[in-house]
Amino acid sequence: MDQDRATGGRGPAPAVLPFDRFRDHLFHDPSLGFWLDVSRIRFENGFFAAMEPRMQAALAEMAALEGGSIANPDEDRRVGHYWLRAPELAPEAALRAAIEATNARILSFAADVHAARVRPERAARFRKVLVVGIGGSALGPQFVASALGTPADRMQPYFFDNTDPDGIDRTLDAIGDDLGATLAVIISKSGGTKETRNGMLELEAAYRRLGLSLGAHAVAVTGEGSELDRYAKKHGFLARFPMWDWVGGRTSELSAVGLLPAALQGLPIVEMLQGAREMDEVTRSKEALRNPAALLALAWYSATGGAGRKDMVLLPYKDRLELFSRYLQQLVMESLGKRLDRQGKEVFQGIAVYGNKGSTDQHAYVQQLRDGLDNFFVTFIEVLRDRAPSRGAIEVDPGVTTGDYLSGFLQGTRKALTESGRESISITIETVDARAVGMLIALYERAVGLYASLVGINAYHQPGVEAGKKAAQEVLDLQAKVLAALGAGAGRALRLEEIAKAAGTDDVETVFWIVRHLAANPERGVVREVPQGGSPFDATYRSAR
Repeated sequence: MDQDRATGGRGPAPAVLPFDRFRDHLFHDPSLGFWLDVSRIRFENGFFAAMEPRMQAALAEMAALEGGSIANPDEDRRVGHYWLRAPELAPEAALRAAIEATNARILSFAADVHAARVRPERAARFRKVLVVGIGGSALGPQFVASALGTPADRMQPYFFDNTDPDGIDRTLDAIGDDLGATLAVIISKSGGTKETRNGMLELEAAYRRLGLSLGAHAVAVTGEGSELDRYAKKHGFLARFPMWDWVGGRTSELSAVGLLPAALQGLPIVEMLQGAREMDEVTRSKEALRNPAALLALAWYSATGGAGRKDMVLLPYKDRLELFSRYLQQLVMESLGKRLDRQGKEVFQGIAVYGNKGSTDQHAYVQQLRDGLDNFFVTFIEVLRDRAPSRGAIEVDPGVTTGDYLSGFLQGTRKALTESGRESISITIETVDARAVGMLIALYERAVGLYASLVGINAYHQPGVEAGKKAAQEVLDLQAKVLAALGAGAGRALRLEEIAKAAGTDDVETVFWIVRHLAANPERGVVREVPQGGSPFDATYRSAR
């Protein structure tokens, strides 16, 4: 990329941009089969030169992180997800050995399951795999399962990714009579994550209804000595795999968190690791304009003013990448959505992420993208290979295939947005295979880390998430007091204010939410009665037990 030509000023974009702008902004690595085009970001004049010192500092921070420096001072913790695909970079020999041994165990265990050397209590073999996790313990495995899965997979994947009872029931119904031939992968670093624990207990009850034990059908991915680790030992789980404290949930897909479910599904995890490793090598370049992760981070900075002023809209024109936007929502928003910078100053940073898939988006929200608020930038993802070569091609018009239409819609949408002065980035890969998926994961992991350095925030902690968990526990603690107050009433109908007083709180609104939910579920034993003509706030509640 020519730095002088890469600094075009802002202002209305012409309908057709000069070809030399596209040529000078296009990053291409033929060995990766990867292209990145940032020509439709309207960089200010002199932007790259002005950002060079800050980017070099960010690259130096990234190199220190890979070398084992403390990356999350809040927890005095290193961040080593880059070592997962290059164990030789781990700062201690013991870490390298642990990574290599774990990857070997994953492949060996999956082979034993597929060969029925590891088998369920009654069925001849495991045919399905159920991942129980939340956040990074589910989003990464779901994305990879969807992107790479085929009907020929060794095991069919399912997920408990929430504490929604109806969602759990729907998944169990989908598994149906094959529950006894289903291997559960329970994933939680601490073992105390309530959504995962709840899913595990629901699953344990489902196995028990069949006269089966959870332990004979489960493996754990967790921290050594964690609550889940102890539970797995006690209940005789088939295996336990490590979840290291230096791997965050949102960057854990290439650890046992994602590799074990993928290997059980029958996906080529070695190729996925190789793709990530190759992208890591390219994105270590100290020449920012030849480093796709640095280019992405700089494009984000330019588009958002380095202050999150615009949202990131992800539009992959390939059904297999439909879940990539959900995966990136956590990776980007949990990493960058911070109130304080590293000096403790309030900055309210972040980039909101949302997306659909092309060309579905043509019939969903492209109208607003083109003509509505200019509060976003788009990332198009193009896949050159339309379908597996063995499938052939069908012409739907003379000389035109369905894949040609998909490509035309992508190019047309990109052009229409440019004509409206809307900014976009385009990423192109040759095909959606395990290597390419590993490349995309690695690209965005490093881009997020570099951008966080550019804006001076800690990408590797999540105080807002912890605050939400604490607040949820406070609600559940109050619920216990509410139930006790209703029980002490010996069946007497109580108004909201009376319940709150008996529960020792003046937070009547939270009491309202609690009792409304309890009363809607008859098995909870709370009866709600509203006087004729009264409002919901005139209701009384009593215990039916």
